[in-house]
Amino acid sequence: MNRDAVGLAVKRILVAALLLGAAPVAFSGQLQDDLKWLETMAFAAHQLDYSGTFVYQFGSHVETSRITHVTDANGEHGRLESLDGTRREIVRHNDMVWCYVGDDKVKMEAGGADKEFPALLPDEMSLSSINQNYIVRQDGEARVAGFHAHVILFQPKDNLRYGRRMWAESNSGLLLKTEVLDEHGATVEQYAFTQLTMDGNIDRTWITPDKMAQDKPGTAPAAARQHDAARKAAAASAPSGWQVDAVPEGFGKIAELKRPIHDRSGTAIQMVYSDGLASISVFIEENDNDEDDHPGLTSQGAIQIYSKLLDGHKVTVVGEVPPQTVIQVGDSVRFAGE
Repeated sequence: MNRDAVGLAVKRILVAALLLGAAPVAFSGQLQDDLKWLETMAFAAHQLDYSGTFVYQFGSHVETSRITHVTDANGEHGRLESLDGTRREIVRHNDMVWCYVGDDKVKMEAGGADKEFPALLPDEMSLSSINQNYIVRQDGEARVAGFHAHVILFQPKDNLRYGRRMWAESNSGLLLKTEVLDEHGATVEQYAFTQLTMDGNIDRTWITPDKMAQDKPGTAPAAARQHDAARKAAAASAPSGWQVDAVPEGFGKIAELKRPIHDRSGTAIQMVYSDGLASISVFIEENDNDEDDHPGLTSQGAIQIYSKLLDGHKVTVVGEVPPQTVIQVGDSVRFAGE
């Protein structure tokens, strides 16, 4: 695989990985006051041992992947393998992440793998933000991959964000299936387990000593996440002088940091906004006049990407939101001064 192909594949993985996650909420009915259940939902994908096959689908595009997740005295270990096409694999040990594309290996920035299904919900909850922007209710019960699940519907209060429907396993809270819904209730994209084993005899042979040796010994999953949160909080304290004037109501700025640009020198400014469930990232970098850069709008499932050139810089907005939202945000970016 040539360098450009590797770069595109890694970029595709990073687009999904860079977006920060959202928070679960209290939903109506019998589970509304059960905060322990909400905590279970938030932490299930990090604390449980599980292995399974899931399908990701948008339009006519279908991808099948296998995920394995285990925890032990050394921390949290995850492995995500694509079962279609060229080999794509992400291996994580606590906050150390490696991406394999074909025969090439790339070390990724810490925390990038946390956005992969079923770990779509972060550890911190923002109930007030969710209630401000979404109507949340139970939507029945169902079976997914042989497990009983509660179904939760998140209905947006405007057309600047998508709706969500989530199936959470009744006992553990692990997400078994999730759908992103447009304003008409049609499915934009979905993830769903087709086979799943929990707390059974999970394969651990892929956890190699050389990877564990590169991380801090004895780092527990919670400690690793606290370290990552502290790193993000520190990075967020250094404003860049760039401003976004038309962030939709309900989206709050949760981070501003500088990120290295893959396969290039220099850094990009990233500003991250969240409404408690969806997130939008604004990337600003110096324009390198690369002929592969194509300003405009592109999409992959629920992820919309809008790029434009502005005063010698390239502005890219990546969001799990409708197209009009990323365009509105991108067109409002300006440099306000140091």
